[in-house]
Amino acid sequence: MTRRHLDFIFAGGGALFAILLLVFGLVMKDQSDFADSYVRDQLGQQKITFAAADKLTDEEKNWQSGSSCLVDYAGKLMETGKQAECYANYYIAMHMDRSAKSAGWPGETYATMGAIRTDLSAQITAAKEKGDTTAAADLQKKLDAATSLRSTFQTGETLRGLLLTTYGFSIFGDKAGLAADVSWAAAALLAVLSVAGFVHAFITPREKLVDESEVVRKVGSGGAAARGATS
Repeated sequence: MTRRHLDFIFAGGGALFAILLLVFGLVMKDQSDFADSYVRDQLGQQKITFAAADKLTDEEKNWQSGSSCLVDYAGKLMETGKQAECYANYYIAMHMDRSAKSAGWPGETYATMGAIRTDLSAQITAAKEKGDTTAAADLQKKLDAATSLRSTFQTGETLRGLLLTTYGFSIFGDKAGLAADVSWAAAALLAVLSVAGFVHAFITPREKLVDESEVVRKVGSGGAAARGATS
């Protein structure tokens, strides 16, 4: 085999692979653009606007370390996955946490409040059977508060789940965009190397042959080195 033929084989293979990477990058970029536009359109239709900075309480600004995002997005219309994550984790979650504390059940959730309501209902029944109307009335107030809190949790956690799902979808779009950039960079590198290979092929004399003994020697030394590394 001539050296020119070998150069054409490697350069052609590199060019073909570069084209495949280019196509893959275009597909990933299309998916990234779709995710971005879909998230923006769907969130925009909800017309959720962050509270203005001067309307935020100190508790809202400092509830957790990430709560500062509420200040960063203050007054803005929610349109991105990161904004949805911020609103879900630091605005809705904070208000649900505050509601639980105010109602007397700090740290509870929609799921755990079910068992609390069931227990209160049982206590009310027992109090009524004993004829203790005062205790039954007090327990009924607690049950009403628990029911109201659970309803708040249901609404808040449902909205949080939807917003966080949207955030997750946007992350897939970001990853697709990153994959597109990496693919294009690799395609560009392969294209340059392929061009260099074609140039080398054209400037190499037609009659120059590949030194097979040199190839065998290099392959053999490479195999020996690999075996030495694994021994």
